[in-house]
Amino acid sequence: MSFELVGPAADIAKGTVLQVEIAELEIAIVHADDDNFYAVRDECSHAAVALSEGEVDGCTLECWLHGSRFDLRTGEPTGLPATEPVAVFPVEIRDGDIYVSTTPSNGVNP
Repeated sequence: MSFELVGPAADIAKGTVLQVEIAELEIAIVHADDDNFYAVRDECSHAAVALSEGEVDGCTLECWLHGSRFDLRTGEPTGLPATEPVAVFPVEIRDGDIYVSTTPSNGVNP
């Protein structure tokens, strides 16, 4: 599995989201409240809008349009109206930099 450099972890404050494009995929990098970094497909499975514009709450990301929430660890929806998961991608922190793989860890096709 190959990982792509995103940038310094210090650039993403806790509780915020950064939208990046890696290998033609739009990915939301989240610095969650548990102080870990997560990467999910930056598109709500319900309404096809950018999740990166939503709110971080604990280890979930809430879609700004209809309020669907997604578990950042699994991609599973934890709040309606979404019923389908979003792709989640492995994240590694190396020497203070964020690296993301474009191979989903939850089997959801991005």
